[in-house]
Amino acid sequence: MAPLPIRLCCAAVRWTPVVFITAIIIWSYYAYVVEMCIFTVDSVVEKVIYLLLYHPAAFMFAWAYWQTIFARVGSVPKEFYLSKHEVELFDRETSEDRKRELLIQYGRNLPILNRTVSGCPRYCDKCKCIKPDRCHHCSVCGMCILKMDHHCPWVNNCVGFTNYKFFVLFLGYGLLYCLYIASTSLKYFIQFWEGGIGSSGTGRFHILFLFFVSIMFGISLISLFGYHLYLSTHNRSTLEAFRAPIFQSGPDKDGFSLGSRGNFQEVFGDKRMFWFLPMFSSLGDGVSFPSRLPPATMSYQTMGNTPSLGDGVNYPTRTVDLDSDDLLGQRQRWMEEGDDDMTHSEYYLGLTLVRYAHAPGGSVGSQNQLIKN
Repeated sequence: MAPLPIRLCCAAVRWTPVVFITAIIIWSYYAYVVEMCIFTVDSVVEKVIYLLLYHPAAFMFAWAYWQTIFARVGSVPKEFYLSKHEVELFDRETSEDRKRELLIQYGRNLPILNRTVSGCPRYCDKCKCIKPDRCHHCSVCGMCILKMDHHCPWVNNCVGFTNYKFFVLFLGYGLLYCLYIASTSLKYFIQFWEGGIGSSGTGRFHILFLFFVSIMFGISLISLFGYHLYLSTHNRSTLEAFRAPIFQSGPDKDGFSLGSRGNFQEVFGDKRMFWFLPMFSSLGDGVSFPSRLPPATMSYQTMGNTPSLGDGVNYPTRTVDLDSDDLLGQRQRWMEEGDDDMTHSEYYLGLTLVRYAHAPGGSVGSQNQLIKN
């Protein structure tokens, strides 16, 4: 562990972007409310309308930003961690084939679909755990993050399962905030620029700079917000967009896609009243995710005709039948070098998760029994 002074310096550096954004927000509030609305706008009606519309947008923007920063990242459940004995046994092994066998054994009863390129369960050398689906290790946070999207320096936090909705809302409300300020200050920006109205040097500076900053940040947020809306409607994280998750059937960027509506609900929830509020309403537990891959391409214990949100969308409840996996063993490296488990599975897409129980000596078909979880 690094000495305390070094750790404090690193913490200060990591919080610098957050302090910068917070300072911009506070200054913009002063510039818009005081310098523009109170000192510059002459019409009382115009002042009231501007202020009444501004404050809800500013509040939602600040609320979403706060939630994104301070939401605790989802931690990996304890059953995914190797015991001390298992870690010692795994670390002592030098044979890749033997390590492969151990990983297969350790991950046999875990609800995982994602594999490495060699077909083994994904293992984190730093955290000493089998990675749940869509989970990756963050070198900045120093831990594995559930459904990790990316580590964002502007919020000094990992964006993942517990705060991805907050992050998207932060981008959306930030864009709305910038567009509102730019549109309402444009009139006074033009007047100041042309010298049509008088103002003190300080007030003039605030109005001009407020317009430029709102336009600059607005342009940046348009592309970023649009990109994450695209990811949300396709049920992909930023990491998965660059490198597709691997299933037993191979890499598939759309392996977790449930259709546009289902994908949207997985992030924002199935209750419309919470969609646009920075309150946690995402569906699932961050560990297991429905998959649209057909059962014929997997050796999972899944239903052949499970309830789905579209053709081919099934809900596996167990890991791969790893005994049938004969791929060579090696660990996959993702772009990830270097706790609150909020379970809402009872609302998970409004569907009941199910599993198949195979009757002894039977085949998939009439001898299978449907059991509700």
